[in-house]
This record gives sequence, structure tokens and C-alpha cells, in this order.
Amino acid sequence: MPVQLDIDELVGRARDGVPRAIARLLSLVEDAHPRLPEVAAKLTPYTGNARVVGLTGPPGVGKSTSTSALLTALRARSLRVGVLAIDPSSPFSGGALLGDRIRMTEHATDPGVFIRSMATRGHLGGLSWATPQAVRVLDAAGFDVVLIETVGVGQSEVDVVKLADTTVVLLAPGMGDGIQAAKAGVLEIADVFVVNKADREGADATVHDLKQMISLVRREIRGPSWRQPIVRTVASRGEGVEDVVRALDEHHDWLVRRDELPRRRAARARDEVEAIAVQRLRAELVDLRSGDRLTELAERVVARKLDPFAAAEELIGDLRGS
Repeated sequence: MPVQLDIDELVGRARDGVPRAIARLLSLVEDAHPRLPEVAAKLTPYTGNARVVGLTGPPGVGKSTSTSALLTALRARSLRVGVLAIDPSSPFSGGALLGDRIRMTEHATDPGVFIRSMATRGHLGGLSWATPQAVRVLDAAGFDVVLIETVGVGQSEVDVVKLADTTVVLLAPGMGDGIQAAKAGVLEIADVFVVNKADREGADATVHDLKQMISLVRREIRGPSWRQPIVRTVASRGEGVEDVVRALDEHHDWLVRRDELPRRRAARARDEVEAIAVQRLRAELVDLRSGDRLTELAERVVARKLDPFAAAEELIGDLRGS
């Protein structure tokens, strides 16, 4: 007989910072548990306090190392930090394949840190479909900062901007056409640029290229007064990480002064509501597909008795009447 979930107790324990309760809530999110709407309703009153920072960039720039170094710097300020490390999915189990927690073992016993690897499960854009709900869990659990480290898939990682208050784009010298490959998508979403592995040859050229890109790309979506800083780091040695934290603080202050933070969070909520609605409509379509109605419409289209647009209208009509 399945164990009865006590959502109130689970949320209460998560609010008290109990790691197992937080992990259980995140599992409910990833599994799209039937009681997930109830979980969201219980969590929502406690959200809106965490600063959400996204870290993205092409593979090989040292995102996990940078995340770990940033964790150390934030913990030095006595901030509680939650990390969502988005990994590729295993083709067999659907679970996270890399497990970023292995690369952040120095923080494993810190009670002020919670790290969760989440699988993309085929979702494009560098994020898992469950990431917005997972951010809500960590926010409600009282973490001051939530770091989202994306999977590392190049310019398709732009989805992170929909979730983050501040987006950090990492690049590294010696990556050939890294900036050219990224400029059509990733570069435009950056609030802060980080050139990691800055002790390598080519760091100056990478910074120069970035400065040229910033001067050329109009940033109307971010507002004309914010000019993205470029920070050099050697994350493996912790060099420059304090400068990154300072840049994050400056951007957060700018968001507050410009009333940009509420706008970004409203856009985030709008996207989340739309995604949930689309997911539910898709589920209803699957139900129709399993019956005879869609087959009937398809046969009428093939027989040229109905065009596909009219068939789609009939299908939508069936959904509205359900």
C-alpha cells in the first residue's frame, strides 16, 4: 500500500531546512507527481525572497568549477545557497548523467548548501522542464541564493534567462570560434560575462572580442543603462570570484533601482503559467489520440474530405467541449 504523503508536514520540514524533505519535494517535482499542484500552492506564500542566478556557456568553460568557487564565496558571506545543476539525461534511466554533486564534494557536508542534479529528460534549451518548480522549492526552503548551472549545449541555453534574475555567461580563451558560435543566442542574454581560465594564452583576445560584441549588440531588452561587466577568473584557484560576486550585487542593485526585478519575475511567472497550460492541453490531446476521434479526422484529411486546418478546428472544439 503506497505511503500517504503529508504535504503540510513535508513543506514544514523543508522550511526548517531538513535536507531529506527538500530532496523529497524536488523528487515530486521531477516526477510530475499528481499532487504537485497542492505542493505549489503550499510553497508559494514562502517564495519571492531568493536571488536566482543562472550560469551558462559553451561546454568546457568550467561551469561546475565556477559554480563551486562561487558557492565558497557566497558561503563566506553566510548566505544559504541552493544549486540546481542541470545535466544531460541518461538514455536508459532518464536520470542525470554527469552528477555535478561529484564535482562539488567540498560543499557536501555544509548545512547551508543544497545541491541537486536534475536531468534535462530531452528538454532543449539547457534546462529541465521541472526547473521552475524546483526553484520554487529552494526559494520556499529559505535559501538566499539559488544557482542554476545549465547543461552546456552552446547557444540553445538561452532558456536560462527566463528563470534567472541575473544571468552569467562563461567563456574561456583558446576555444576557437566559441564567441562566434555563441553570439547568436547566449551572448545576448548575459548580464555578467566571465572569462574563466584567464591565466591561459588568448585571454586578452577573448576580453577584447567581448568588448567589441557588447559595443555592437543593442541591449534594449535589458535597458540602456546596464553595461555588462567582463570579469576574469581562474575558478580552479578561486581567483577573481569575489569580483564576480561584486558584479552580481551591482546588477541586483540595478534591477531594484530600475524596478526591473518585478518585471523579470512577472515574465518568469507568465512563462511558467503558459508552460503548465500547454502541458495540460498536450495531455488532453494524447487522450484524444488514444481514441478514434483523431484517427477519424486524419482519414477524412487523407480522403480530401477535410483540410488539416478544419480538422484541427474540430479537434480544438472537442477539447473545449470536454
